[in-house]
Amino acid sequence: MRELTRAEEQVMQVLWKINKGFVKDILEHFDEPKPAYNTVSTIVRILQDKGFVSHKAYGRTHEYYPLISKDNYSKMHLNTFINDYFSNSFGKMVSFFAREKSISVKEMGAIMKVMETEMNKQKSAR
Repeated sequence: MRELTRAEEQVMQVLWKINKGFVKDILEHFDEPKPAYNTVSTIVRILQDKGFVSHKAYGRTHEYYPLISKDNYSKMHLNTFINDYFSNSFGKMVSFFAREKSISVKEMGAIMKVMETEMNKQKSAR
């Protein structure tokens, strides 16, 4: 799966939120100053070419919908990020944010709880 540009990701965020819509529907979810209609239309077609979006045609208009879930894209994007910047180590990433004080003690506790729950699930699955 290919990575999205910032503009493509903005359009995908809207499509994930609304599930499906016409270009005008997508535009409604952008803050001012809104991009031009043609710009959003072009981005949606690029997303379609990349396999992220498909459409249903109603004459000359198209209703677009995502082919890839936000969760699947997030997982792929996070895995790529961890691999590229932290030698494929989640622990190194968490350590980095802890050292940089970008993560609070409360957040670290929440991460530890999630990790503990996942470890218990994996142990019981064996």
